[in-house]
Amino acid sequence: MSHYFETPDGPEVRRDVRMRFWDRDWTFTTAGGVFSADGLDLGTAVLLRESEPPAGASRLLDLGCGYGVIAVALADACPGAVVDAVDVNARALDLTATNAAAHGVGDRVRPLLPEQADPGVRYDEIWSNPPIRIGKQALHDLLLAWLPRLAPDGVARLVVGRNLGADSLQAWLNANGFSCVRSASAKGFRVFNVTLKP
Repeated sequence: MSHYFETPDGPEVRRDVRMRFWDRDWTFTTAGGVFSADGLDLGTAVLLRESEPPAGASRLLDLGCGYGVIAVALADACPGAVVDAVDVNARALDLTATNAAAHGVGDRVRPLLPEQADPGVRYDEIWSNPPIRIGKQALHDLLLAWLPRLAPDGVARLVVGRNLGADSLQAWLNANGFSCVRSASAKGFRVFNVTLKP
């Protein structure tokens, strides 16, 4: 799935999609060549439905932000927070900036390529529908690079398809320096809360 790795070469044809979560209606601008361009994907919908915005957070990360649904929603719900929206797809980052501006949070959503993120920042929460299909080793490398950036009492909220290895990923996380607890299951997806082991 090439949109995990680079910006597509095809023309960017933007369109608006509508969705509802957290008791409100949202409109986001999407385009071809980004993840779930036709609307809110089921995994992210489950993550949003099963997770509450973090009250009092000051620094948040949307890892694999796509066109910015989670990043924008978190910034809207957490007016005191700065949200880093990280993706490898430059088109997705452009769309995230557009959507953040449209929802009045453009000053607090920071679309970034992975290498642009400050490695010294520690996040109160990390939210992600991680790119499972990049392969097991690449996914493990991704999580090992980002989960240690949690604040000492921070939590990562991940959604993973059961048929895409959610349970084995949970076991791997628990064996590799993290505490991973399933907080919800719905529509074939697991929602995990991941924290750093003391």
